[in-house]
Amino acid sequence: MANILVCDDDKEIVEAIEIYLTQEGYHVLKAYDGQEAIRVLESNPVDLLVIDIMMPRLDGIRATLKIREKNPLPIIILSAKSEDADKILGLNVGADDYVTKPFNPLELVARVKSQIRRYTRLGSAVQQKENSRIFETGGLSIDDERKEVRVDGELVRLTPIEYQILLFLVKNKGKVFSISQIYEKIWKEDAIAADNTVAVHIRHIREKIEINPKDPRYLKVVWGIGYKIENIS
Repeated sequence: MANILVCDDDKEIVEAIEIYLTQEGYHVLKAYDGQEAIRVLESNPVDLLVIDIMMPRLDGIRATLKIREKNPLPIIILSAKSEDADKILGLNVGADDYVTKPFNPLELVARVKSQIRRYTRLGSAVQQKENSRIFETGGLSIDDERKEVRVDGELVRLTPIEYQILLFLVKNKGKVFSISQIYEKIWKEDAIAADNTVAVHIRHIREKIEINPKDPRYLKVVWGIGYKIENIS
């Protein structure tokens, strides 16, 4: 049974989400501001966080920033705003997905299930037994059994989505993939208005694996086409 932490200052919303997630077999932990969410995470195993942006004391954006310093668990942000800028801000601080209020509870449940499946496949929630597979290009190395990324021997911490994107590109180093191809491969759904979502994650990956993200060695853009990982011997 996966543990889901739901954080929103509106207790009615938290209770409503709890009902739907409990019906799906999840165990729900509750918090009502960012500080409380961090305390719950420090004292309980949590497989996914659903967190609102606008909250007292510590809002969802600043809470996500703090959580991301230590914890790679999937994070879904709830926002009452639908503008692209707010969605991009959520992704920028480390969220894996976002849901705009008012939302259909069944859609939120579906997104929770999707993120949990990815998290489980990565071995972050459930230990996976598989043959050791290491993918390399230059000084960039991915150990897909340990789910570890290293650059010149230094461990790099990625979110689950960032890891999947990088692993996909490294497995196919030298090949160019469009934004739509990347989105459909990783998110397993049609690439509708996917440009910003993919671009934000690509930028985060670059910031973590490149010495100079503005002049990347590994993760290259092919203008007008898409992205690729350089094949470096």
